[in-house]
Amino acid sequence: MYSVVGCSACNNLWIVEGRPETTQCSRCGKRRTFGKLKQFVETDDEDHAREVRASMLANRQGHGDAFAELDSFAEMDSQVRDAGMDDEEYLDRSGLDTDEVAAAGERSRRDGSRSNKQVVLDALSTLDTPDEAEIVAYARERGVSADYVRQALEKLSRRGEISESRGRYRRL
Repeated sequence: MYSVVGCSACNNLWIVEGRPETTQCSRCGKRRTFGKLKQFVETDDEDHAREVRASMLANRQGHGDAFAELDSFAEMDSQVRDAGMDDEEYLDRSGLDTDEVAAAGERSRRDGSRSNKQVVLDALSTLDTPDEAEIVAYARERGVSADYVRQALEKLSRRGEISESRGRYRRL
């Protein structure tokens, strides 16, 4: 169930899904009991609720006639999807090799695409009480710089996420 409701403080209109106990105005931020709000329409169709709200906004601004000439939201959605170029054409026109981009995306999905911090934490989990050089070597194989590893080890140690004893590191 979708309802188009209005704010008595700022005259904003918005769509509320379901029947929540309270709802907050997206413009002024005032929170009100849903049952006390002015409900202009209640419908099972979200597109219908969107159209009613848009029509009301257009009428407020004196553009009701122009709005009436527009297609429905569902129709405009399908027109937008069909307009323009697809991702492959965009990449090709940008001078990128689409096969290489697809291969890089596949490698990223296959490898799990880890953040630099996560690579350092993985090294600490994978290696048995490693020293800095072992962590740097592990991270370097995965494209993380030695400088980043040293800074990350220092920060993680200060935060208490890892401990360092006699040059050996471990996760806590």
